[in-house]
Amino acid sequence: MTMTNTKPKASSDHALFDRCTGAVAAAERLFHLAKAGVRKRVDEARGGLDTVQAAAHGLAWLATYVESLRQMVGWARRLEAEGRLTEIERLLLSAAFGEYLAQIAGGIPMSQNETVRIASLGVPRTEIRRFEEEVGDLMDAGSDDRVKARLAEMIAAQPAVTTFGDTGLDETLTEMRAQMRRFAEAEVLPHAHEWHLANVYIPAEVVAKLGELGVFGLTIPEELGGLGLGKESMCVVSEELSRGYIGVGSLGTRSEIAAELILGGGTDEQKQKYLPKIASGELLPTAVFTEPNTGSDLGSLKTRAVREGDVYKVTGQKTWITHPVRADLMTLLVRTDPSEPGYKGLSMLLAEKPRGTDTDPFPAKGMSGGEIEVLGYRGMKEYDISFDGFEVPAGQLLGGVEGQGFKQLMTTFEAARIQTAARAIGVAQSAMDLALKYALERNQFGKPIFSFPRVANKIVMMAVETMIARQLTYFAAREKDQGRRCDLEAGMAKLLAARIAWANADNAVQVHGGNGFALEYPVSRVLCDARILNIFEGAAEIQAQVIARRLLDGAN
Repeated sequence: MTMTNTKPKASSDHALFDRCTGAVAAAERLFHLAKAGVRKRVDEARGGLDTVQAAAHGLAWLATYVESLRQMVGWARRLEAEGRLTEIERLLLSAAFGEYLAQIAGGIPMSQNETVRIASLGVPRTEIRRFEEEVGDLMDAGSDDRVKARLAEMIAAQPAVTTFGDTGLDETLTEMRAQMRRFAEAEVLPHAHEWHLANVYIPAEVVAKLGELGVFGLTIPEELGGLGLGKESMCVVSEELSRGYIGVGSLGTRSEIAAELILGGGTDEQKQKYLPKIASGELLPTAVFTEPNTGSDLGSLKTRAVREGDVYKVTGQKTWITHPVRADLMTLLVRTDPSEPGYKGLSMLLAEKPRGTDTDPFPAKGMSGGEIEVLGYRGMKEYDISFDGFEVPAGQLLGGVEGQGFKQLMTTFEAARIQTAARAIGVAQSAMDLALKYALERNQFGKPIFSFPRVANKIVMMAVETMIARQLTYFAAREKDQGRRCDLEAGMAKLLAARIAWANADNAVQVHGGNGFALEYPVSRVLCDARILNIFEGAAEIQAQVIARRLLDGAN
């Protein structure tokens, strides 16, 4: 359900869209100036891109803002063409442009204490002033107190809607969202905070029900047991389940990664053997890539797999492995050729293992590990894992050819980052849900605290930025579904959505006041869950580095 209102003349919508499109063009002009400025600095720097990271990452953020605004106006145009554009979508569009244009001109926050000023990227101040003159009316209109006040009024009128504003999804995906929302409300939300506080696994029966709903096989082809849907469906499902509890929304992540690996690099036999079982939920995979002291630098990976006859013997250390105890299959990244430096000597093994328990987590010869206790993102548990002669049959080498591991892994990055962006949107929406409910129920000075503009405005901007992240993420998913390279768009979606999730969670705690700091309130869990999104699947700094490298066309 989305809120509706009367529709004004189409000509006024078209005029707004044209102004927004003009503003995107003006922002794009600044981006190209900034790109030239940063490239010049990279060319002049002895250490290349790494020595001008602040500027390069600022460029990545500027590009992300430009693309976000482009997708917002595209979203509004599509809604208008379908007769679905209402007052709330116009207000969200106006507020989005007002805020992001002002940040482009005045400073884009990369983190709480890092702000990129585009003048520092080589954009002349005359061009910044020209930009402000060209888009000043949109900045003023979007930041007008009356816009936020009206949005607050509409949000308060229907606090239980699925989303604030039409998402732009088709009928099938809208129904899928509603189905996932119903599941989350019945099976997840009543228990999520209890699971978090007790640091226990998400119950096996919940995992089984997700399998019955097809969550683990959304994008696996029908002939291999899946639903054969696109990445946009993955976004919708991940978003709504993460809105209930990020642990549940993340259960499908390892299945998605494993399926992408096997579909893209596996032999026909490996596809037939594993994909139907992954799709049904009968087989739970886990990704075993990261090592101590390597982080995102996978080229430094040291875990060795030595072939002896018909088996590989694996020796080494892995860390930050999610849900490994209950997993049946590890997608295990190892070094099979120590003579090949960097990424070239890496291979991927499909390593089966028995399920463990809390008392005996790894009942497999040559494998041991210990739990890493974490602030949030619970329900699956994180582990360090040690391998000491752990045996994997040689036929379990993904694709049957050594040295392809990193290349195979690269094929998963786009989908993984799109899904992480979707999970971030779910967490952002959850934070808003909690903040809104509390602000409407909590009375101070004789009235609900939502009636105070500083409180209401926080929640309004949660709605605005959540929609921005949503449209950017859906765009990346559609690009992936159409077979286009979308590592840039996926990276932008992940970068922005993670920041928005953290901002929403932080502001939701602020709305709760002292109660937000109490463990008994679910918003404390959402804050902890939101924090990891800027770190895993590529930390924000790594993500910005990757985006900048792509934007600068191969700068060193």
